[in-house]
Amino acid sequence: MSNPNRSRGSFCGRTRREFVWQTGLGFTSLGLVDLLSRDGFFSKSAQADAGSTGSYVNPMAPKTPHFTPKAKSVIFLFMYGGPSHIDTFDYKPDLFRLDGKTIAVKTKGRAGSRNEGRIVGPKWNFQRYGESGQWVSDLFPHLAGCVDDLAFIKSMTADSPLHGSAMLQMNSGKILSGSPCLGSWVTYGLGSENENLPGFVVMLDPVGGPISGAKNWSSGYMPSTYQGTILRSQGDPIVDLSRPDGMTDAVQRRLIDTLNEYNSDHLAARSDQSDLAARISSFELAYKMQMAAPEATEIQGETEETQRLYGIDDPKTENFGRRCLLARRLVERGVRFVQIYAGGAHNDDNWDAHTDIEANHNFHCGRTDKPIAGLLTDLKRRGLLDETLIVWGGEFGRQPTAEYEKGTGRDHNSYGFTMWMAGGGVKGGTSVGETDDLGAAAVSDRFHVKHLHATILTQLGLDPDRLNFFYGGLDQTLVGVEGADPIRQII
Repeated sequence: MSNPNRSRGSFCGRTRREFVWQTGLGFTSLGLVDLLSRDGFFSKSAQADAGSTGSYVNPMAPKTPHFTPKAKSVIFLFMYGGPSHIDTFDYKPDLFRLDGKTIAVKTKGRAGSRNEGRIVGPKWNFQRYGESGQWVSDLFPHLAGCVDDLAFIKSMTADSPLHGSAMLQMNSGKILSGSPCLGSWVTYGLGSENENLPGFVVMLDPVGGPISGAKNWSSGYMPSTYQGTILRSQGDPIVDLSRPDGMTDAVQRRLIDTLNEYNSDHLAARSDQSDLAARISSFELAYKMQMAAPEATEIQGETEETQRLYGIDDPKTENFGRRCLLARRLVERGVRFVQIYAGGAHNDDNWDAHTDIEANHNFHCGRTDKPIAGLLTDLKRRGLLDETLIVWGGEFGRQPTAEYEKGTGRDHNSYGFTMWMAGGGVKGGTSVGETDDLGAAAVSDRFHVKHLHATILTQLGLDPDRLNFFYGGLDQTLVGVEGADPIRQII
């Protein structure tokens, strides 16, 4: 799906005289201008900028995908901080017998590059589960019952072992800020099926947001229409959404209509100003959300059995369970992309287990295991799992060696880690890729973050190489100019 404003990056909206003067080529450009004029380039470009009617068009209107999709929406369960693959899903029996021994192994993380380290054996037992016989540790007793719906990718790699840049890459495909995130690409490519709710929703952990903050759900160089909207699981779902005291619905409606009228008149002659179009859209969406958002987040109407399924009756799992249930309610109402963060702030407030892997992962797995299993079960019994793609993982994994002289803390590992997907046309009960015998690095079927992104877009019916946005003189894509294939073994 090409950007409708792409021609703007060439000479769009310029007269022939403007083109000559602005390019600074003088007489040498006249021949090119003549050829472009004969082809009707300048008039077509102006029409492309103005749109067929020259009036405002909702940028979040549903759009036709490139091909028949397997999934309509995505729920990304982001385990911020880096969960340890070798303590959860990537069973490495050698680590148990090597526990405490110092061996030669190359690692690179927060503490820098090392050539040897003290092995930290897993603190939990592993068992096979399901008809597919997938390995899961004792950290996930509830999720273990869902393995036949999961597709494990055990050979993920990323470019950075540092939280900030690794999170940006997992969210936007780039280690530097300024690019649109995955949710923005999805809503840009597909729009939204619900005009009363945001197409892209983010739910943060109550302890705080992740490092780099809003850069992780930014629309980057795209119009701000496509950025994520923060939604809270308790209290007012969206901050500053309520109508001001003393203002009636009729007065507010008249005020918004007047603003939209002025803005639309201004936009008619300046159709390349995407921020103005986004502002018109945001006014209208905010008005509609005043009624739709509270209804969507009202979980009291759910049965007691459903709330127990998500662990809302247990203080340990209540918050994450509430957010998982909200995610189901949102995709049920046509929201396109929902991202839920487990963990926030710094150190042991998230999965960043630098000192005590046992205490850290017991806590974070304990508060997420039952809600995630509940989400999968609930989606499946409602017939929604087939059309909802679930993604689980963090920005990287963790090393098999201890970070410090004493203790069980593990450093960051971007050389090889595990993520899993479910639903949305993904082949459940499968496992692809391998790390070495210690879990230190991917050694077979190595997949990069961009392959994960390509898989998500493909399941949504979007060609990763055709979904582009013209910026900075290039047709930008989520997967980069070199492109990336989806992980076909799990599709």
